[in-house]
Formats: sequence, structure tokens, C-alpha cells
Amino acid sequence: MEQTSGYKDYIAGLLAGVAIVVTGHPFDTVKVKLQKHNTDAQGARYRNGLHCTARILKTEGVKGLYRGASSSFVGMAFESSLLFGMYSQIKQSLQGELQSDKPHFSTIIPAASFSGAAISFILCPTELVKCRMQVQGTDSLVPMSNRYSGPLDCAIKTMKHEGVAGIFRGGLTTLFRESIGNAAFFCTYEHVKYYMNLQFKDAHKQNNLVDVGIGIMSGGLSGIAFWSAVLPLDVAKTLIQTDPDRSSTKNPFQILTSIHRRSGLSGCYTGLGPTIMRAFPANAAAIVTWELAIKFLGIKHD
Repeated sequence: MEQTSGYKDYIAGLLAGVAIVVTGHPFDTVKVKLQKHNTDAQGARYRNGLHCTARILKTEGVKGLYRGASSSFVGMAFESSLLFGMYSQIKQSLQGELQSDKPHFSTIIPAASFSGAAISFILCPTELVKCRMQVQGTDSLVPMSNRYSGPLDCAIKTMKHEGVAGIFRGGLTTLFRESIGNAAFFCTYEHVKYYMNLQFKDAHKQNNLVDVGIGIMSGGLSGIAFWSAVLPLDVAKTLIQTDPDRSSTKNPFQILTSIHRRSGLSGCYTGLGPTIMRAFPANAAAIVTWELAIKFLGIKHD
């Protein structure tokens, strides 16, 4: 059974969040641009993820792929710290005196869902700033008058024109996404890790590379599970947070119904390609970083 170690769980989670941003932010930028510009009523603006990536590199260079990353580093660091720390401690509390190391849905789902709901309150404003920065770039699709000079400028102008409610626009959709998505993430992670450890029971005692390999597979597959479960909610969240019309609907299900009517199911999964391409390496890096940090910080596992 896992024995958590207070603040150390949160430090390990923070490091995992940094790993996610470093590895996955360029893919996230492409996903957000596709979701914003390829789902409006005027039709698609990018042919696919590669076309979007090429346009960003042509107009902005590599730094364009990391636009909005500073707010992501802050958001993901705190969000990941809370997520992994709370999940570890809540799961252990729910396990109580259970002696079995086998993962149980009855402990994983409540711990993951509650932790996901909690971090959505931090994630929502940082993602709003990130998405608005990613959408603008230096692309001619966004008028100069509507552009922000940086994340702080974006946050200040949002607060000035829309108030506190504006910076938390899309909060309910973010809460749904994080609760459902993290339940899928940690269920996949715990089960893949458990059964792979059984498969390589003798090998991983002698070779740390096996542990890293298990971390890569369990983390990567968990990331795919997360986004496969909640990408439509993420599409709706992007549109809610980047829509200049403050009177537009904030109901994600109304937005998805409208997209489905225009573009079918594929429209609700806009950005699936770069999202899945990002999900595996970014979450593999997060899990490997988290598990290495756990070992380095001396958090023991029975």
C-alpha cells in the first residue's frame, strides 16, 4: 500500500506539471487554434494540424508554438501539484485498512474526481489567458486592436472589461472536464501500472529502465484516456473562453449541439490529432517525472 508523505506529494506533482508544459505545450497551441478557428459558423480556417503548425512556424517561429506558455507553467505547476498531492492522500484515506495492492475503482474514482474538481478553480483562469494568447498569435485572423501584449495584459484587460466573472468564464465546463477526465486518467494509470508490474515482476527489481518504461506506457495511455473521454468538453471550453461576445451562451451542451448540427461528431472532436499526439508524450513525461520525484523525495511504497 502507498504511504504518502505530506508536502512531498505536492512537490512531486509540481514537477510533473512542469514536465507536461515543456513537452506538450506546442501541441496544445495547435489544438486550441484548430478548436477556435475550425468550429465557427464561417467554416474551417486550417486544413489540419500540420497546416496549422506550418502556419504558426511561418508567421511566428518556434516561439509561436509556446505562446501562452508562461501562464501554463504557473497554472500547470500549481494545478498538477494539487492534483497529484490531493489524489494520493485522498486515495490512501479511502483505502483505509485495505491490504490488497490491486487498484479499486471505489477509491480511485472519488479521489480523482474530487481532485479534478478542486484544481479546476485554478486551471480555469490560467487556461483562459493561455487560450486567448494562443488564438491571437500574429495571425491575420485576429485584428491588431484585439491582441494582447502578454499574459498579464490579457488577464488585466479581461478583468477590466469583464470583471471577476470574466476571468472564470468557462469554469463549469472546466470542472466537468477535469472531474471526468481525471477519473479516466487515474483509473487507466493505476490499472496499467498494476498489471505491467505483475508482468515484469522480477525484471523491474533489477532494472530501473523497466520502471521508466512502465511509467511511459501507463502515463501515455492515461493521457489518451483523459482526452478521449473529454475532448468535446474541451472544444466547448475553448469557444466559451475565446468568444468576444460576452452575451453568448456558456452552456457547453448547447455549443456542442450547434457544432454537431454543422459538422457532425468530428466537429465535436476538433483538434483530436494534435491532442492525442500531445497526450502520450506529455503525460508519459509527467508520470515518469512524478514517480522519479517520489523516489528522490523518499516517499515510500510498500
